[in-house]
Amino acid sequence: MNKLTNAVLYLMSLSAGLVVANLYYNQPLLGQIAVDFGVSESEVSHVALSTQLGYAFGLLFIIPLGDKVANHKILQIDFFLMILALLAAATSSSLLLLIASSFFIGFTSALPQLFVPMAAQLSEEKDRGRSIGIVMSGLLIGILGSRVISGFIGEQYGWRTMYYTATIIMAILFVVLRFKLPKLNPEFSGTYVSLLKSVFHYFKTEPTLRLAALRGALSFGCLSAFWTTLVFLMEDNFGYGSTVTGLFGLLGMGGALGAAVVGKLNDKMSKNKIIIYATLLLIVSWLVFLVSAYSLIGIVVGVVLVDLGMQALHITNQSIIFSKNPEARNRVNTVYMVSFFIGGALGTSLGALAWEYYKWTGVSVLGLILSALILIVHIIYTKRT
Repeated sequence: MNKLTNAVLYLMSLSAGLVVANLYYNQPLLGQIAVDFGVSESEVSHVALSTQLGYAFGLLFIIPLGDKVANHKILQIDFFLMILALLAAATSSSLLLLIASSFFIGFTSALPQLFVPMAAQLSEEKDRGRSIGIVMSGLLIGILGSRVISGFIGEQYGWRTMYYTATIIMAILFVVLRFKLPKLNPEFSGTYVSLLKSVFHYFKTEPTLRLAALRGALSFGCLSAFWTTLVFLMEDNFGYGSTVTGLFGLLGMGGALGAAVVGKLNDKMSKNKIIIYATLLLIVSWLVFLVSAYSLIGIVVGVVLVDLGMQALHITNQSIIFSKNPEARNRVNTVYMVSFFIGGALGTSLGALAWEYYKWTGVSVLGLILSALILIVHIIYTKRT
C-alpha cells in the first residue's frame, strides 16, 4: 500500500479546497448575475441550488467509482468535463444556460470526496482522524475562501471573469495531480450497477450511517441558508457589495483551520460529546444572527460560530462512518455526502424563500429550526441505543 506522506496529504487538502471552491464562487455574485439577466433574487438563487444539486448527483454517480476504477482514470475524465462546464458558465447568454452549466460544475466538482476516503485508507488507524481533519481543513478553507476571491474578482472585473479564472486554476491543478497523486487500483470486480446498488445496501443496513447523514444534511442546510442570503443582507441592510460579503469567508477560514484540531480530538475524545457541543454552537450562532440584522459585529461572531460548529459536526460524522466497512469507504462516503448536499440544496432554497417573505428574521428562524432538529434526532437516537 502507498504510504501517506505529509506532502501528499497536504496536496490532497489543497486540491480539495481548490476544486470544491467551484461550487461557491457564485454565491457572492448572485446580486450581479440577477442584475445582468434582469431576474429576481429568488430566481437567481437557482444558480446556487443547481450547483449543489449537481454536486449531489456527482457524489451519487462518480464517487462510488473510487471503489471500482483507478483514481487517475476518474481524475482525467472528470477534469475534462469540469473545465468544459466552467467555460460554459463563463459564456452563458441566459440565466437558464448558467443554471444548466452550474449543474455540471457541481456534478464534476464532487471529486474532492475521493480524497477524504483516500486519506482514511492510506493512514494508519491512530492517525486517521488527523488525516481526515487536514483534508477537510483544505476543503472547508476552499469553501470559505472561494467567496472572498469571487467577491473581489466579481466586483472588480465582473462575474464572468471568475469562471474564466476557475478554468485556468483547474487546468493547472490537473497537471499537478496527474504527476503527484498516488495511484490506487481498487478491488471491486462487480458491475457499475451492482456498485450503485451496494450504496443503498449500506444505507439500509447501517443505522449510524443514516444518523450521520441526517445530522450532516441538517447542518449543511443551516450553513447554505446563511451564505446564500448573506449577500442580500449586506446589500439591503448595510449597503455593501459582493467584496464585503466575500470577506466574511476569511472569518470562517479561521474556524476551518480548527478542523485539523477536531480531527485529532476524534482520535481521543467521545464523539457523542463532540456532536452535542458542535450542535449547541450552531444553535447559539443562529440566536446571535437573529438579533444582528443591523449589527456587523453580531454577524462576525455568528459566522465564526456557525462555521466552527458545522465543521466539528462534519468531521466527527466522517470519522464515525469511516471507522467501519474499510472496503467500501467511497460508497459509505457517497451516502453521507449525497445527504449532506441535498440538505445544502434544501437550505439554499428555503433560505431564499425565507428572505423573500420574512427577510433576515425568517432566515434566522429557519437556521434555528434546522439546528434544533439536529440535537433532537441525535438525542432520540442515542436514547434508543
